[in-house]
Amino acid sequence: MLQSDEYIYGIRAVIEAVEAGKEIDKVLVSKDLKGGELSAELFDCLHSHRIIIQRVPVEKIDRITRRNHQGVLAILPAVSYDSLENMVPKLYEEGCVPFIVVLDGITDVRNFGAIARTCECAGVDAIVIGARGGVSVNADAVKTSAGALHYLPVCRERSILNAVKFLKDNGYRIVAASEKSDVNYSTVDYTGPVAIVMGAEDIGINPDILRQCDTQVAIPQIGEISSLNVSVAAGVMIYEVVRQRLLAGFTR
Repeated sequence: MLQSDEYIYGIRAVIEAVEAGKEIDKVLVSKDLKGGELSAELFDCLHSHRIIIQRVPVEKIDRITRRNHQGVLAILPAVSYDSLENMVPKLYEEGCVPFIVVLDGITDVRNFGAIARTCECAGVDAIVIGARGGVSVNADAVKTSAGALHYLPVCRERSILNAVKFLKDNGYRIVAASEKSDVNYSTVDYTGPVAIVMGAEDIGINPDILRQCDTQVAIPQIGEISSLNVSVAAGVMIYEVVRQRLLAGFTR
């Protein structure tokens, strides 16, 4: 259950929060919301600020708050998001050899939290997630990450495909983890600027994104089960980067 400081309810209150620059994760709007001038103003405001709108049964909003929400509830992120466009030059300016993890379509908040915890422990510079069709940084994610999401930058991008293209254009080697690859993950050089792409457990990485990747690699599997849990696979990939960089004399 969300706490009262994790959401804003009511049409006018949500409009004012958005226009004041309040960071909004998404806005839940009842499927039963009637049209009218105020509703039209709400949708114009949300669209102009590119806020995600989710149409839901009013019962879903009622489970969060029974106050006079008018069928509208804005959910606030548990942490502030960063911009990849700002993050990339900042890392180069700091003299880093950047290491970023990109999550495409991962929806399980526990997997996300576990990956974030590993990333923070391993010195990953940032995680990239999509604005739609995947996880967001909520209280459950922060808890599962053991607080790592308070320290680890998260870039929430409208298009993972465009994010990958942007990283590639800025000198990153894009490495996709795919069980269909015949390239062993440990044979690839991760000592330069690198972005590791992990996909959803059910469908993997979007084919359009895979085509943008420089290399596809697989983690060898000897048992009968066909795939690793994505948080475990991410941990294996991330610590291979750490291993190679430590051998190369990197301190970070």
